[in-house]
Amino acid sequence: MTSSRRRFRRPLFLGPSVAALLLAAAGCSSTDAAVPVTVPTPSGEAAPYCRALHKELPKTVAGLDRGDTGPKSELTAQWGDGAIVLRCGVPRPAKMDDPMAKGAEMDGVNWLVEQPEGAGPRFTTTYRKAYIEVSLSTAYAHDASPLAAFGPAITKTVPSSP
Repeated sequence: MTSSRRRFRRPLFLGPSVAALLLAAAGCSSTDAAVPVTVPTPSGEAAPYCRALHKELPKTVAGLDRGDTGPKSELTAQWGDGAIVLRCGVPRPAKMDDPMAKGAEMDGVNWLVEQPEGAGPRFTTTYRKAYIEVSLSTAYAHDASPLAAFGPAITKTVPSSP
């Protein structure tokens, strides 16, 4: 005689307090947390220029408010929850050695233009004593106009180099 047993699973009931906690956690905004950004390690010459630039960066870019990066640093800044990210003191990109590399000039600042796979455009200053990188989200795939907001601060704080 064989007996077959059936296993029944009970529905999981969390209760009102646990459900409320889960709903509250789901409703938390990502604006409460700093945007994670890798902090560069600038040369001794570039670091003071980056600190000066940090103080001059605009409060808004392309209608987006400036926020904190994680970790908080004088070498990084972001606008619009990471839609625009600036890092100062980055290494010189190898792409600058490519004679076919794309470039752009915006408000007196020259930029190397790169399009990383699966990401928005990335721009790095050229002919400056510190390399400044600005990454834009894919929303700006065909719009480099946010770069214009950085021109005055860069020309004021980071001298040109030959």
